[in-house]
Amino acid sequence: MAKWGEGDPRWIVEERPDATNVNNWHWTEKNACQWSEDKLRELLKGFKVENDDASCELTEVEKLEGEAVANNRKGKLIFFYEWDIVLKWKGSMNDSDEDVEGKVHIPNLSEENKVDEVDVNVTIDKNTDQGYKVKSFMMSVGTLKIRGQLGKYIDALREEFSKGMILPKKSDSGTINTKDCVVNSLSSGFNLKMQMNSVPKPASNTSGCKIETSTLTFTQAFQCTAKEFYNAMTVIEMVQAFTQGPAKLEVKKGGKFELFGGNIHGEFIEIVPEQKIVQRWRSKRWPDEHYSTVSMVIEQKDDHTSVKVTQTGVPQSEADGTRENWDRYYWEAMKRTFGFGSFIV
Repeated sequence: MAKWGEGDPRWIVEERPDATNVNNWHWTEKNACQWSEDKLRELLKGFKVENDDASCELTEVEKLEGEAVANNRKGKLIFFYEWDIVLKWKGSMNDSDEDVEGKVHIPNLSEENKVDEVDVNVTIDKNTDQGYKVKSFMMSVGTLKIRGQLGKYIDALREEFSKGMILPKKSDSGTINTKDCVVNSLSSGFNLKMQMNSVPKPASNTSGCKIETSTLTFTQAFQCTAKEFYNAMTVIEMVQAFTQGPAKLEVKKGGKFELFGGNIHGEFIEIVPEQKIVQRWRSKRWPDEHYSTVSMVIEQKDDHTSVKVTQTGVPQSEADGTRENWDRYYWEAMKRTFGFGSFIV
């Protein structure tokens, strides 16, 4: 409490340049809905995704529902936004005259997700060979570029609605000191991403030593065709999209692969397109020269694709962590990146 004869500085309005909201103590709010709708349409409608293989364009914003507000409390800016977006797109492979059309669904653009965690689900109107090729292009290259546009919206939202939200204090010269303006979101501090390429344990020389191993088995269901799942595991652009980093991939018997900065590597033992992938697979954390064998059996059902994975030769001490990493860095990442875990409605 303030001492007798002294006023609480939060309420001494007469000494403020504008005599309002002393020391930015009170909650203030700005509605950013209409601005956001206009900005998202500007960034997304007409946006082109192109490279040497294919060319696509977002032709229409079919659905744009949600809200956005900017708040100031105790000198801190907090942004709340949540959008559900459906876009129409069309495109073609550069070596084909066949046009392909489809939709992109972005169901969870919000402050609770980092941009690279936002779902970008791609579908096509007609299932053709060219359609699958263009869809694969949109799921790999298009997903990253569309997220880039969403990132521009978030940056612009924070820049535009920071203006005038933090008022100068008594001691200020009248200009905003950006060091005092802390831009936060509800997810700040809660979305720290675990990396598979964390510092590995020192490798040990296991020559002549027996390693106790385990066998992992699990089955996953994906809302995609067998061909789409196979492409996600074997097309370099799609692998780099869901692993969010550079990858090396030689899809042939005896071909090498490296993922997650080289922390997962090995070679292909058997490849049956759209049916089976067998790999000699190891983690950099494992004892020197110790490999497991991973077998993926791909089976297309009426309304989904089932993938049964068997991994033999996993060091017992690494079994639980390996299973968790399959879930987090393969299956969940693929479903999030390519929309293999949800329907467009």
